[in-house]
Amino acid sequence: MDVYGLIGNPVGHSLSPPMHEAGYEALGLDARYVTFEPAPDDAARAVRGAAALGVAGLNVTIPFKRDVPEAVETDPLAERIGAVNTVTFPDDGDPRGYNTDAAGVIRALERHGVDLDGADAVVVGAGGAGRAAAFALADADATVHVANRTVERATELAEAVPGATGGRLDGLDERVPTADVLVNATSVGMEADATPVPADLLHADLTVLDAVYSPVETRLLRDAAAMGATTVDGAWMLLYQGVAAFERWTGTDAPVDAMNAALRERLE
Repeated sequence: MDVYGLIGNPVGHSLSPPMHEAGYEALGLDARYVTFEPAPDDAARAVRGAAALGVAGLNVTIPFKRDVPEAVETDPLAERIGAVNTVTFPDDGDPRGYNTDAAGVIRALERHGVDLDGADAVVVGAGGAGRAAAFALADADATVHVANRTVERATELAEAVPGATGGRLDGLDERVPTADVLVNATSVGMEADATPVPADLLHADLTVLDAVYSPVETRLLRDAAAMGATTVDGAWMLLYQGVAAFERWTGTDAPVDAMNAALRERLE
């Protein structure tokens, strides 16, 4: 049996186990997906321990995404983003770290028919999800503007992303009305019925991806739908980052529909 897992702290709320195990069941794979909760400063030891125990692959979540790169051979995209959320344990070398959050953004948008080549994209938030989104969109040939409450973080990220610009949240009124894609990469909308983007800036030619997946229908997405925009909920991004990890671990096309059904069932 192959054992895959997730390290995080806390990790009990994770929806990854049912999503991945639905994938294993659909393909008839002899595999399990389990969770581990190391102490906050034990990321490197957790990766080494997983390797010693023969774990076949790991996902990584808060607060370890920025610490795990020290314990693995990081691929170029994960190195640019500065965060690892997927680890493999090859037979011929050190553990290798990847970032599939970027793939989650792109595949979620592609699922909804969004053409990113030449698109004008606005990313709200400069944390881990914002970094993944900004690099992913730029690599897909979109022009990226990063808006963040702390303008220094937006500027720092924009300087690292080819062709990107950065600014304050209060500058969204100059960016969103002409944008093709808007990504909310903050947690606004998770704990309260709030939105990081005023509704009157949204428009029918816009695609809005909200990285928040609980609730699935955030205020931002409700406002966007009311304006006729295309909406992409955060569960799609969660699904496709998991799909990318699944495929990297197993070398097999993931059963996306089965994994999506298991995820949506838990979110209802």
